Amino acid sequence: MNSKSKWVLSSVSSILALSLLMPAAHANSSKLDELEQEQQQVQKEQQKLEKERKKIEQKEEDLSSGIQKKESEIQETSSELDRIVSEIQQLDKKMQETQSKINTVQAEIDQTKEEIDELKEAIKELERKIDERTELLKERARAIQMSGGSVEYIDVLLGANSFIDFIDRFSAVNTLIEADREIMREQAADKKELAAKQEAVETILANQEERRAELVSLKASLDSQKKQQAGLKKQMEAEQKRLASEKNSLEAQHEEALEVNAALEKQIMGQQSRMAKLAQQEEAERARIAEAERKAAAEKAAAEKAAAERAAAEKAAAERAAAEKAAAEKSSAQSSSASAAPAPAPTPAPAPVVKPSANFVMPASGRHTSGFGGRDIGAGAETHLGYDIANSPGTPIVASAAGFVSYAGTMNGYGNVIIINHSINGQPYATVYAHLNSIGVSVGQKVGQRQYIGGMGNTGRSTGPHLHFEIHVGSWNGSRSNAVNPANYLSY
Repeated sequence: MNSKSKWVLSSVSSILALSLLMPAAHANSSKLDELEQEQQQVQKEQQKLEKERKKIEQKEEDLSSGIQKKESEIQETSSELDRIVSEIQQLDKKMQETQSKINTVQAEIDQTKEEIDELKEAIKELERKIDERTELLKERARAIQMSGGSVEYIDVLLGANSFIDFIDRFSAVNTLIEADREIMREQAADKKELAAKQEAVETILANQEERRAELVSLKASLDSQKKQQAGLKKQMEAEQKRLASEKNSLEAQHEEALEVNAALEKQIMGQQSRMAKLAQQEEAERARIAEAERKAAAEKAAAEKAAAERAAAEKAAAERAAAEKAAAEKSSAQSSSASAAPAPAPTPAPAPVVKPSANFVMPASGRHTSGFGGRDIGAGAETHLGYDIANSPGTPIVASAAGFVSYAGTMNGYGNVIIINHSINGQPYATVYAHLNSIGVSVGQKVGQRQYIGGMGNTGRSTGPHLHFEIHVGSWNGSRSNAVNPANYLSY
């Protein structure tokens, strides 16, 4: 075999060695593409679930607000109902008092009517006496008229037959005069008494009737007010019943929303676990690819080195053969030693394998205010499952390790919170960044270690601007059962 053929054979060997590595590289790229596509699909599903969860949480807030409003309205109507019932009770008391007064006045009126009946009998007796005196006076007037005029009492006295007869006549005249005077006095007194009694009875009766009319009018007014208050009471009771029914409906909807939210949270946690698993698979695939690339590079270097060595050896052999042939042809020439073989080509260094660090970096600058474990911040003893860092609002928050964002939004006491899933040396982790005033990433986004993700804040159950940071071994779950002390994992 000549020298040219040997060079061609060496080149073909190198090309074949490289061509064997190309399908493996293509297969590796295809596997990573599949994992990335699956991650994108999971991210889309996660984003959809997060949107649904936000809608449900907003619905929960609206329903809670509606329930509180209904409770307030029920309290108001209950207070109004108590006031109306109190007024009705007062009106009942006033009506009872008024009825008692009416009964008393009626009894007085009845008593007055009895007195009036007695007075009427007395008036009849007075009228009878007055009529008798009037007839007597009329008889005397007729007698005087028939005698020709007024009786001259002096003639009666002068017609006496003796002094004793004069005395008798004088006494009789005085008696007659006094009797006439008495009749006149009695007649005037009886008429005056009759007029006074009639006036008194009429006044008393009128006053009592007027008082009775006032009380009857007052009772009618109180009865009208009572009916009006009873109508209001009925309306308030109906309103209270309506509000209670609406409150029950809102509570049922709120309970349903809580169940839906719990189901969504379960799905979200499942998606987070799935994303963590995919991230772990991607890391393993990248490590496998890196190892395969390293082996391929080593094999390539070995093949190139072997080819170079073979080419050098073949070249050296050809040169020796040519020299021997020249020496044979020229017997006078001394044999010359073959030239030294060239130095082998340097073996290229294998591609570096990127190995993620097992450490988590501090996610924010500031003052450490509360550690992992038991504490009391004023609301009683509680278990604190994180690491708090205090600083001014807006202080940059960075990802403690590289990973994928599995949650970015509001969540109960966390306020604005970001959850990132990681896979470090095959072990899945999740980190939590809570109480933020701003969020700079979205669900499904890939973030690098120390990449900015948001700003420090005071949202949720917080006593001041700070970052609440958690590390979970495995995916985050609602009970936070796999939370660990971040201080044992952070590199300072």
